[in-house]
Amino acid sequence: MKVTVVGAGAVGASCAEYIAIKDFASEVVLLDIKEGYAEGKAMDLMQCASLNGFDTKITGVTNDYSKTANSDICVITSGIPRKPGMTREELIGINAGIVKAVSTSLLEHSPNMVLIVVSNPMDTMTYLAHKSLNIPKNRIIGMGGALDSARFKYRLAEAMEAPISDIDGMVIGGHSDKGMVPLTSHATRNSIRVSEFLSEERLEQVAADTKVGGATLTGLLGTSAWYAPGAAVSGLVQAIACDQKKMFPCSTFLEGEYGLNDICIGVPVILGRNGIESIVDIPLSDAEKAHMQASAEGVKKTNGLLEL
Repeated sequence: MKVTVVGAGAVGASCAEYIAIKDFASEVVLLDIKEGYAEGKAMDLMQCASLNGFDTKITGVTNDYSKTANSDICVITSGIPRKPGMTREELIGINAGIVKAVSTSLLEHSPNMVLIVVSNPMDTMTYLAHKSLNIPKNRIIGMGGALDSARFKYRLAEAMEAPISDIDGMVIGGHSDKGMVPLTSHATRNSIRVSEFLSEERLEQVAADTKVGGATLTGLLGTSAWYAPGAAVSGLVQAIACDQKKMFPCSTFLEGEYGLNDICIGVPVILGRNGIESIVDIPLSDAEKAHMQASAEGVKKTNGLLEL
């Protein structure tokens, strides 16, 4: 199992680290355009191998896509990160060119890859990959919902003063501050609906805090977060590599599902060796349906800025 991660910045390096520590891949290739940067990150990570007990080989390369050949899974984290006050949508001009060039180069050397897009605005970058690459839609996945759901569960556990292992919850919709749809009606603590523990007002606050989870961290850190995004990516990669058939909310190309067409947006999917094995249709409340529709309209507006 060979995995390529393009972009050796904070998110890409964290992703490579978590994949290596889980020890399910034979090789992780870390690629960056900055001379020596990926090589240095790879060497630093390999010096953790004996300390953390993994045998995954991590290779760093500078802009040489031939070294990524025959990768089973490729992850694109490259692009400029958010700064305080920036929206994910404001990154589109620069990141669209990067994602298109990177995804095309990856496909040239790994025609059977499953592609995971992390670069923001993520739903639009995933849509761009669909329009740019002539491969089945199940092999192009946008990572956003897994991260947003982790932040949702963190906020729910915080509100209930509960261990986070008790909490189950999911966020669908667009990966943006306004587009996220936290499914409070489905969230549970050990199979009991969270509405049994929290007031409607408190649940609304949890949803609001979840939506600005990334912006909150950007304000504190001065740049985008990396630990949780890296862990979220590694979870998707492992589900695919190990054919786990696990359910995650991921950005995928819809053709009628959830009443939406010609759009990539977050919905529950089953991940396995073929990438997206199936899209899971779950019942939504009227309010959630309305929020999902508004989210889709926002994503389509951003998609309209692309030069396809």
